[in-house]
Amino acid sequence: QVQLVESGGGLVQPGGSLRLSCATSRKVVSINTMGWYRQAPGKQRELVTTITSGGSTNYADSVKGRFTISRDNAKNTVYLQMNSLKAEDTAVYYCNVDLIKYYSGYILYTGRDYWGQGTQVTVSS
Repeated sequence: QVQLVESGGGLVQPGGSLRLSCATSRKVVSINTMGWYRQAPGKQRELVTTITSGGSTNYADSVKGRFTISRDNAKNTVYLQMNSLKAEDTAVYYCNVDLIKYYSGYILYTGRDYWGQGTQVTVSS
């Protein structure tokens, strides 16, 4: 299976910034839409932002103007720059890809709806 590895989480004070990264493993050929979701304790997982292979983005209203998603297609990596962080941003952040093509040996595989293990973001004074 394909593995997505998130990094960059941590503890930050309100108003601070963090930059999250999501890297793929093994021989990846292409990824369609990549996105970030988050889940706070006792709450449902929610969409934060997505970016298509062509660079089109969308954001949840709660993060517009503060968060920026970007991707490096050559590295098959997606980033989330988080500025002006608030206490309500505290959650585990998960990377997601809707469609990914990769080689395992000499065989090309297609995978759908893959998730990373998550990285903790805590915003507290």
